Amino acid sequence: MPHSPTRIVACVDTGVDDAMALAYLLASPHECELLGVLAGYGNVDAPTAERNTRLVLDLFGRPDIPVFRSSRHPSWADMFIPDAGCAQFHGPDGLGGAVADGLIAHDGIARGTTTDSGDTHADTAGTVDGDDAGTVSVGGYPLGDRHANPAYGHERILESADTSASPDAGIAFLVDAVREYGRDVTVLATGPLTDVDAAITHAPGIAPDLRLVMMGGALTQPGNCWDAVAETNVIQDPEAADRVFHSGADVTMVGLDVTHQCLLPCSAADRWRAAGTARGRFLARLADFSIKANLAADPVIFAGGMPLHDPLAAAVALDSSLVSCFDVALRAETATGDFAGVRGRTTGDPAGLVTPSAPRVHVALGVDAARFVGEFTDRLAALCAA
Repeated sequence: MPHSPTRIVACVDTGVDDAMALAYLLASPHECELLGVLAGYGNVDAPTAERNTRLVLDLFGRPDIPVFRSSRHPSWADMFIPDAGCAQFHGPDGLGGAVADGLIAHDGIARGTTTDSGDTHADTAGTVDGDDAGTVSVGGYPLGDRHANPAYGHERILESADTSASPDAGIAFLVDAVREYGRDVTVLATGPLTDVDAAITHAPGIAPDLRLVMMGGALTQPGNCWDAVAETNVIQDPEAADRVFHSGADVTMVGLDVTHQCLLPCSAADRWRAAGTARGRFLARLADFSIKANLAADPVIFAGGMPLHDPLAAAVALDSSLVSCFDVALRAETATGDFAGVRGRTTGDPAGLVTPSAPRVHVALGVDAARFVGEFTDRLAALCAA
């Protein structure tokens, strides 16, 4: 009997690996029905994430898939500025320079503007004085924190001043999808969990019916933020992550424990490039950029290539057999200090040890890396040639 494709609603912050994850979903038409995409802040600001998402869907022949500009900032802040670390791993345009170099373009989509510092951001972004900005998140750290390192030099981009689109439509789309399909739809989150948290806050009744596969967190490995404890997607909005973990939703966490085992080698980029198509050149550019950036960051861990963070989560959303999981009552630390932990860390929740009914999260600790990387490379090669 034919297997029905998995319905997916994706929540993305489209940078390099989000774009690859979207490409993988589109390269899997028999396994995936992509219902819609919510594009929000994270690797880049929300307008740039929306632009990048539309560019990717258009390049791969699916401009019909609805895209919603969603959360502009974390739940704990009034606005958001991308940080320099994300620009290092995703490029100033979020796509490894592919937009600036014309490898991907669409006349109907604004490309953004270029600042004096050479960084690209959305046309609607503005500059503000920090004193008037409210609470500003710089990649998960409050403006003024010694770890806050804005991607755009001294500029402070008031992303929340963009009123051209409301995040409400995207949140409503997610809620409606869960209400209609229940656990026959999977929410795939490859950015912060702000959108998912907002959906549950808006409609608490969906939580028992919500199936979520998220890229984020780390349980047995160091993090990839300044403290080497927290993971990037979680530290952007730990409050949202913690609420989602405790919501009763069916959550699978695909974190650094497994994504660091799935490395894409240079040979994959060469294969895609050899297709001689715009799609192949674009995907090869993403891979080349990320492989170089990760190798520079850690020549030991990433000697074998770029970690396929978001693509692995996308693959697990379609095929859970790729990973083995440990079920644990999980929490995201929301403060740093004595008896508080480290903000952004994902760890076992002690209350869960004495509360058998506490929600459990499926934390991926094992992965069939060879099968996934091979399948990922093959499917995108076919997509490049199409």
